[in-house]
Amino acid sequence: MKSLTAILLLSTAIVLPSLAEEAVATFDAANALYAQGKYTTAAKAYESLVADGTTSATLYFNLGNAYFKAGQIGHAIASYRRAEQLAPRDPDVRGNLGFARNHVSAGNTPQKNLLQRALGKLTLNEWASLSAIAFWAWLILLSLRELKPALRTALTRHSLMTGLLTLALSGCTVADYAVNHFSKSAVVIRETQAKAGPLEDSQNTFTAKDGTELTVLDEREDWLQVSDPRNRLGWIKRSEVEVF
Repeated sequence: MKSLTAILLLSTAIVLPSLAEEAVATFDAANALYAQGKYTTAAKAYESLVADGTTSATLYFNLGNAYFKAGQIGHAIASYRRAEQLAPRDPDVRGNLGFARNHVSAGNTPQKNLLQRALGKLTLNEWASLSAIAFWAWLILLSLRELKPALRTALTRHSLMTGLLTLALSGCTVADYAVNHFSKSAVVIRETQAKAGPLEDSQNTFTAKDGTELTVLDEREDWLQVSDPRNRLGWIKRSEVEVF
C-alpha cells in the first residue's frame, strides 16, 4: 500500500498547466513556501488562487496538504473533498482524504448509500458528457437505419440498446445533480459547540471537533441544523463550517 505519510511529506511542486500565466508565479511561490515548511503561509497563497476563481484538483490537493501540515484538519479535509469532486478516482486525493479523516476519529465520516457511492465514481460533467455521447450515437444509428434499409434489422437492435443506454446515463446525470445540489454536508473547520436551537444562548447539545463531517438538515439565517455521524442533532454557526 502506498505510504500516505510519504505523500503528505512530499513537496507540492506539481505542474498546473491550466493556470493563467499571472497565477503561475503565485502557485510556484506557494509550492516554495510549502517546501520551506511555511505551511500556513503556503495555504494562504493557495487560497488566494481559489479566491481569484482558479479551480483545479491539483490546487485543492496542495491546499489540503498545506492545511494538514499546519494542523488545520478541518480545512484540510474540506480541501481534499473539493479535490475529490474534481478528480474522484485520483488515488492520492482519496488516500490523503482518508489519512486526514483518521486524524479526527474513527467513524467520523457520514456513510454514503449505494446510490451515492455509485454516482461518485464519476463527476457530474463526466456523467453529462457520457449522456451526450450516447445520445448522438443513438441519433446516428437512427439516421443510418433510414439510409441503409438492408441493415435496418441490425441497426434497429443497436439503436434500441443505445437509446436505453442514453436513458440510463441521463438518469444518472439527473440523480448526481440532485445528490450534489439538493443535499448538503459540512466540514467543521474549528472546534465548536452545537446548540439546541439557532441562538447563541441555546443549550449545548454536543461538541463538534475540528474536521467532523456533518449532514445539513436545515438552514436559518447564519445557522445550520446538522446531524453528526452519531446522529446527534444541533445548530451550528455557518462560519464554523465549510458547506458542500
